[in-house]
Amino acid sequence: MRNLITLILGGGRGSRLYPLTKFRAKPAVSFAGKYRLIDIPLSNCINSGLNRVYVLTQFLSVSLHRHLRQAYRFDLFNDGFVELLAAQETDRPGPDWYQGTADAVRKNLAYVEQRGIDHVLILSGDQLYRMDYRQLIRTHEQSGADVTIAALPVTREAARSYGVMRLNTAGRVTGFIEKPQTDEEIDRLRMDPQRISACSITSRGRDCLANMGVYLFNRKTLVDLLTQTDYADFGKEVFPEAILTRDVRVHLFDGYWEDIGTIRSFYQANLALVRPDAPFDLMSPESPIYSRARFLPPTIVDRASVKASLIADGCRIGAGTVIENSIVGLRCILGENVVVRDSILMGADEYESEDDLQQEQAGRRPPIGIGAGTVIQGAIVDKHCRIGRTVRIVNEKEVESSTESDDCIIRDRIPIVLKNAVLRDGWRL
Repeated sequence: MRNLITLILGGGRGSRLYPLTKFRAKPAVSFAGKYRLIDIPLSNCINSGLNRVYVLTQFLSVSLHRHLRQAYRFDLFNDGFVELLAAQETDRPGPDWYQGTADAVRKNLAYVEQRGIDHVLILSGDQLYRMDYRQLIRTHEQSGADVTIAALPVTREAARSYGVMRLNTAGRVTGFIEKPQTDEEIDRLRMDPQRISACSITSRGRDCLANMGVYLFNRKTLVDLLTQTDYADFGKEVFPEAILTRDVRVHLFDGYWEDIGTIRSFYQANLALVRPDAPFDLMSPESPIYSRARFLPPTIVDRASVKASLIADGCRIGAGTVIENSIVGLRCILGENVVVRDSILMGADEYESEDDLQQEQAGRRPPIGIGAGTVIQGAIVDKHCRIGRTVRIVNEKEVESSTESDDCIIRDRIPIVLKNAVLRDGWRL
């Protein structure tokens, strides 16, 4: 669609996903063994026929930029692109760093206005869902709205974690509260389940409408709202203002949707993919998930036991190794008799050469991978980690969180081995 530009918000420091964001922007965090978080909204765009996309970010964007450049190249004749817009120094007054989601878009309005488009689609870079945005666009155009927001039916209890909207009988958004906590607030926002069912969505006890963070603006509306105010955040400031002064409608969505903003949600969303009834299907032929083509060899498995797990390309799994309910990322090298349960191994971006391996052995440092006899349970192992033999990474004392370390820390009771960490033979958490 040539009259629409998509802006994907790359997020700030990603402090809730730390330490996975210690060395990379949040959208560049690995996901499901072979993808990155940014691949989800970009795949939704491509599958919806939208191929003019800007990704807005400012923190640690080198690996994200490299991934976008290597993965997303469109036909020269269709004017498609995926470009990264990082915060930059300008001659405009005020701080150059993005102060929030709305401020990030405000500082890049020139790229919106120079395209001569009618609509702007704004997405988040850290959510897991599959949506055909053409249906959202159709809802927006048929209603004649200034702004249309994707909304997810949720229960009263779940509503306490989201921004929740109230509609009038004409379907216009007339109220909004960010994370309502009291019963009185939720009662004011509660929708009649019959009205939800009238939109071909089964209520199933869900009588509140949560803001998904997917916004479709008329270009002029977006420019006016951002140039006439100094609001920094869409959900907390721009959206409530738009409700008062503009025609704001909702597009109801009833599929799987997960905000991957914390270590716990990241961990759970990944491991949910290994279930037979996984809520998000990576194998959908109609709406595939795209990423960088790496041309890796098939994974080699030598008399190992693998149950309910995802194994990415280019791995080598030694004899006697047990992998259960886990995700094994690209180029993972696992020695003999390794045990991996309920864990995420992110793998490596490259193999070590024979010369590198010989130098590692001479220096008594483990090679990249997991050494023989190591046990990893309920953990996340970031990329390029060197884990020796008989290492044990298990939070047996159920520690909630631990202090900063160069090798391994605990967040939300999940041990996380940091990128490039070295755990020598016999190391224990």
